[in-house]
Amino acid sequence: MTSSIDLHGAPHVARYLETDGEDGFHWRHGTEILILFTRGRRSGEERTNALIFREYQGKYLVVASKGGAPQPPSWFVNLTADPHVEVQIKADRFPAVARVATPEEKPAMWAAMTEAWPDYDAYQKKTDREIPVVVLERA
Repeated sequence: MTSSIDLHGAPHVARYLETDGEDGFHWRHGTEILILFTRGRRSGEERTNALIFREYQGKYLVVASKGGAPQPPSWFVNLTADPHVEVQIKADRFPAVARVATPEEKPAMWAAMTEAWPDYDAYQKKTDREIPVVVLERA
């Protein structure tokens, strides 16, 4: 069986959901993972993504980096079309509202996220796109 730290994409999501995060919550370099549920902006179908997160002042932060690609990840485009999402952290699945961190909030939030995953700084250097920090607040 593949270790959860080696999982990506759909296999990571599946293992996480099957085990309520017992396998898949803890990931590489001490990071923690949540599952983000969005609706496809065209299809309306549920989409799931395993994302590195940090709890921050009672909210949850994720970064729409896509490894520094010029275009944002699909999950980000979906939540900008419909910010009403669901989040699962371990066995706790709850409705949330997503928003992009304001210019005033972003520096401190970015610092928290790069502490968790330093590669975000390298991803930002690879692209002209400003990589957003997404704030997820329980609804």
